[in-house]
Amino acid sequence: MARHKQKPQTYGIAIFDKHLPIMIFVMKKRLFAIGDIHGCYEPLRQLIEHKIGIKKRDKLILLGDYIDRGNQSREVVDYIIELKKKKFDIITLIGNHESMLLDALDNDIFLPEWIQNGGSETMMSFGINSLKQLDPVYIDFFKGLQFYYLINNFLFVHAGFNDRISNPFDDKYHMIWSRREKYRNPVLIDKIIIHGHTPVTELSCRKDIQDNNQVINIDTGCVYADVAGYGRLSAFEMYSRELFSF
Repeated sequence: MARHKQKPQTYGIAIFDKHLPIMIFVMKKRLFAIGDIHGCYEPLRQLIEHKIGIKKRDKLILLGDYIDRGNQSREVVDYIIELKKKKFDIITLIGNHESMLLDALDNDIFLPEWIQNGGSETMMSFGINSLKQLDPVYIDFFKGLQFYYLINNFLFVHAGFNDRISNPFDDKYHMIWSRREKYRNPVLIDKIIIHGHTPVTELSCRKDIQDNNQVINIDTGCVYADVAGYGRLSAFEMYSRELFSF
């Protein structure tokens, strides 16, 4: 599958300082979101390091589903942890796959469901035969994931929100399992909602952006490379409205 090269871009404003005979160019902080990764380590690294050229002044929101199905879940999580250690501004949200892992960790009754949804690949990646063997560093990572993130009028979530209750932030189940194409709840109606969870083609994702839709799905099915139109990992930059894919 062909990879389209995109040059990393920076954005800023020029400010004239009356005390200095020069123009000062102030870099604007970029705001990125990346959809479902599912153990696709190399596309994630290429996307972050080469496609968008992440800087420490940027903010990056990861929408969950770092694990399962793909064969490099551990490498993905290690990479995210390392970026945070290097003081990159990374916000990590929880997806339904991390939630399934945590459920299985707490109660074996949930283990078969997780295994059937890609948990076996994750166990192999971490080199374990039981979740009880999972290093506490990773348990802390999974337990520390957020359900949503709001900045300005951009609202980030793995899946979606319950549009029918007065406070949609009270319903964590919907945030990781259920999505909608439009919201009418007064709390949500003026927000641009960026989510993943259900894979769409890159073409469909770009159409959401071009049509200025309130809800934009950026899960372009990285782990489904064998399915026509999918197999891409995408990052969306909010201010330029540019989509980067690898």
